[in-house]
Amino acid sequence: MPDAAPDPASARPVSLRQAARVWAKIGLLGFGGPAGQIALMHTELVERRRWIDEARFLHALNYCMLLPGPEAQQLATYIGWLMHRTAGGVVAGGLFVLPGFLAIAALSVLYARFQTLPLVAALFFGLKSAVVAIVAEAVWKLGKRTLVSRGLLVLAALAFVAIFCFAVPFPAVVLGAGLVGLVGHRFWPGWLATSSSRRRGGSHTPGGGAVPAVERHGPGAPTVVEALAASGGLAHTVPSLRRTVTYVVTCAALWALPVVVLAARFGRSSVFVTEGIFFSKAAAVTFGGAYSVLAYVAQRAVESYGWLRPGEMLDGLGMAETTPGPLIMVLQFVGFMGAFRHPGGLSPLAAGLLGSTVTVWVTFVPCFLWIFVGAPYIEALRGYRPLGAALSAITAAVVGVILNLSVWFAAHVAFREVRVEVLGPLRMPSPVWRTFDAQATLLAGAAAVVLLRLGWGVPRTLAACVVAGAAVSLLR
Repeated sequence: MPDAAPDPASARPVSLRQAARVWAKIGLLGFGGPAGQIALMHTELVERRRWIDEARFLHALNYCMLLPGPEAQQLATYIGWLMHRTAGGVVAGGLFVLPGFLAIAALSVLYARFQTLPLVAALFFGLKSAVVAIVAEAVWKLGKRTLVSRGLLVLAALAFVAIFCFAVPFPAVVLGAGLVGLVGHRFWPGWLATSSSRRRGGSHTPGGGAVPAVERHGPGAPTVVEALAASGGLAHTVPSLRRTVTYVVTCAALWALPVVVLAARFGRSSVFVTEGIFFSKAAAVTFGGAYSVLAYVAQRAVESYGWLRPGEMLDGLGMAETTPGPLIMVLQFVGFMGAFRHPGGLSPLAAGLLGSTVTVWVTFVPCFLWIFVGAPYIEALRGYRPLGAALSAITAAVVGVILNLSVWFAAHVAFREVRVEVLGPLRMPSPVWRTFDAQATLLAGAAAVVLLRLGWGVPRTLAACVVAGAAVSLLR
């Protein structure tokens, strides 16, 4: 006699408090960028705890990959919302960010106060060289996976030329690529690969990692989400216009509230308001992960606002690589340093902490908005081919943007001084050759070899470069 099918409603329920402990653990252990974070969630939530099945996990991940912002944090928010409604999404997404926020805040304070000390400067010397190799690896892996047609390769090259040679703003590159994808799909459907063809066989992260498409679980214990569905506990996933309007109004108000309050307190020209508006714009166009928007942020933060010196973006990215949480937390460092150097009527330290808090707030509130509003509706668009073509084109352009970032970082590591040459519409970086740093260049090259050829992980590469860089910097 065959075994009876398991009762979907028999899975042991998970309270919000129990879930919060697991989300806190994931937040604390969330190293390694999106690939490592998504792999961690897959292990904890799909394989170990059976909260969600493989198909639902990949479905949620594919949706989060379409959105601007950090897909790993949005995936946590999605699953939290699926299990415990709005409160669950807020808890999951918030705890995913909180450990990194506290770590970056502490490191930013130490950096701002003590970066001129020889030991601190020596540690960051090696960190910068490692970051050059890490970004180069991201370009290689993302390009190898996404540039699967000649048309996408051309789009990536055009995006690089646009931002490297003509300083075209990043949002314009993204919007232009999306438009090219839509038009290309309409008139030359074979020219661009669709997003669905990119993801056959598994779901990948922009960082080049992958969550493999494994076999579905056979009969056995049902997942927590399956039990919720069987008992009517997923009614909140049904699209509702009233709920959508409520989310939009609430999240928009929360998004704008600190900027409005700070404008009333410090004036509309204060650095806090400028940061709030600038990073709000960045949050809306961060397709392709943190690397894709860093060139845009670095250019504006260094050249337009004077928040950072050229090499300091590398220091901030090194902090984000070595702390838990999304890599986009590097923006918190930018916000801290910008306010620290332009404190207005506050002390530099207080201004820096306020600036970093505002930056994180306007960066992540939209992530909750995309999930709470879009998740019930996006299912109807999953098979819509023009959308897939536009997203393929945007991803190709992101490869060119990250290549620009890699070149920008490498130039500022290899040369102590890099100028900007302007010739008509051209605006290109021009290194001052007498400032060439052979030791930094060799260290960056060694980091690329161990990362790309020997298969070292990011933490091991960072640690080795910090030690080697400190030794070289203190001895020279």
